[in-house]
Amino acid sequence: MSHQQAGMAATDGRPALTKKSNISVRVNITNVSSSSSPHPHIRHPERVNMSAKPTTKQFGKSTREVPASADQAKKWYPADDESQPKKVRKAVRSWSARKTLQPGTVLILLAGRFRGKRVVLLKTLDQGVLLVTGPFKINGVPLRRVNARYVIATSYKVDISGLDAAKIEEISQPKYFTAEKAKEKASAEAFFKQGEKPQVCARKFQEEEEKKLEMRRKQEKRGFANKRLELQKKEINSSRAADQKAVDKALLASIKKVDLLASYLASTFSLRKGDKPHEMAW
Repeated sequence: MSHQQAGMAATDGRPALTKKSNISVRVNITNVSSSSSPHPHIRHPERVNMSAKPTTKQFGKSTREVPASADQAKKWYPADDESQPKKVRKAVRSWSARKTLQPGTVLILLAGRFRGKRVVLLKTLDQGVLLVTGPFKINGVPLRRVNARYVIATSYKVDISGLDAAKIEEISQPKYFTAEKAKEKASAEAFFKQGEKPQVCARKFQEEEEKKLEMRRKQEKRGFANKRLELQKKEINSSRAADQKAVDKALLASIKKVDLLASYLASTFSLRKGDKPHEMAW
């Protein structure tokens, strides 16, 4: 049987494969290690032999090499191209602090309530969170957690060897900064047990509301309302206040040993016209 006859013959309605013994495909090699190539960045094609070897079978009086089942063409194909989802190879990696974020480093806050303030880094926590303090006695920044992405690490470090390691470990726990739950409201049964209050006359009630509204307008004009809001102070937990004093006492002892360090921490960072942050030495 000639080469053309072998190519036209078919057992199941498909054209038979030709009598090629070396089945190969052309692939692109991205990394070419040969230094003799004048253009190493261009992908060079290369022939790669199949791992599965073809088998020889007898067809009547003639023999023919048949490729492996993995290399044979499919008999049926879908009418429409079905998109296959890509494999997700993303792995959960633990966060690691950059080299400049070392305990004792003076940081500049770029976001939040105290943006522009200089603080002292006490400890790096999990998931990109930093434990910092002003100290509070110098610039008013208490013990708080900040995002590591929104800080600038300076080249200066404060000696924090005098701090109590056990106290810092206690403060760094997540439950230390959780807010206390509000008191639960009285249930409906307790409300109805109070008894019904005597109803106030509608006309008298309206007069009282008008008087309250008039008084409120006068207070707003005189500025009493704003002053009253300023005088209202948030209650601070006594244990947290004691922890703040203990941390500040140890930090102030080392800060006072360096001239102008207290005034440096008390100053606020800002940029003016013509300042180039990328050329500054932190």
